[in-house]
Amino acid sequence: MDYQKIDAYVLRLVEESTPERTAWNMEKIREGKPASWNYIDGCMITALLEMARITGDQRYFDFAEQVIDHFVEEDGSIRTFQPEKYNLDDINEGRALFELYERTGKEKYRRAAEFLQNQLERQPRTHEGNFWHKEIYPNQVWLDGIYMAQPFRALYQRHLGKGDYTDVAKQIGNVRARMFDLKTGLYYHGYDASKTAFWADKETGCSKNFWLRSLGWFAVALADLTEIIPADDPYREGLAEIFADLMASVGKYADPATGLYWQVPDQGGREGNYLETSGSAMMAYAMLKGARLGILDKSYAAKGQKTFDGIVEKYLTFTDDGIDLEGICLVAGLGPENNRRRDGSYEYYISEPVVANDAKGVAPFVLAYTEVKRLTAE
Repeated sequence: MDYQKIDAYVLRLVEESTPERTAWNMEKIREGKPASWNYIDGCMITALLEMARITGDQRYFDFAEQVIDHFVEEDGSIRTFQPEKYNLDDINEGRALFELYERTGKEKYRRAAEFLQNQLERQPRTHEGNFWHKEIYPNQVWLDGIYMAQPFRALYQRHLGKGDYTDVAKQIGNVRARMFDLKTGLYYHGYDASKTAFWADKETGCSKNFWLRSLGWFAVALADLTEIIPADDPYREGLAEIFADLMASVGKYADPATGLYWQVPDQGGREGNYLETSGSAMMAYAMLKGARLGILDKSYAAKGQKTFDGIVEKYLTFTDDGIDLEGICLVAGLGPENNRRRDGSYEYYISEPVVANDAKGVAPFVLAYTEVKRLTAE
């Protein structure tokens, strides 16, 4: 596998980007809107910081810092951030603040981390104590939101807090208790604590099906948390067990030929279902990282690399203009009330557009690539 072309591709994306227009955020480009503080760029910034660490190429770090510097004001407030939306997605980009503060010493990065931490202190919660996914989704917990908020919270506790991971562990424990399906070993996309949402089961509060990318966000969150939280912390072992159990279950649903995973993971081969890029990249990253950290058996490194190579073979096309990464689900969600098409049914998940080069696929692909680079460097 010739990975050098991927290196060139990632660097080209950086060189073609500015803080106002990132080359990987196709949603913003298609809408003709300038960049904002958002989880998509946040995921990519995380990947670029990893690329900087692995390659030693300062250009990755410099661009990551350029983007965050553009949005963070001297008082720690964040341009384009809308606190009244109570949107967990908007927390994710804050992960970069801790490393930038350590390396640059700019106080505004510490202030911005405090700003986001204070925002989370006000975030509405379910009666069990979990954050609402957004203000427009009352009482709802989505797997996506675990990735968006909990690694940031753990990083805050490690760098600026008291090292207390109690609430992080409790919220993930609630997800395990409420959203886990014993039969498949998978987790439902969403849970409504009030059990009143039109898509929610009236007894369990869970959505109808499993969605690959939501499982991917959850897996990536668990992989990252087991790295962030110190090995001697009393909560780490429990999180590591949840992570290992999920990876063991997910692995059963991999396509044997390619190593990729299906849009609706437990219904491979069903009419309309397809092997999806973004969630597969997340699983590759989680397995590779889990094996590297010693949370997962070393065999998971080979499984993760097979998935990554499968994406390259099936969906990555090198062209004169760069690279096309295909097979990416554009978006999927549950509701809100005025959008009943998003009902969590099988038919819904396979109906959303499948696109190329969207950042929700590109960013996880680059994240997975950072772990492949670590593996091949050993």
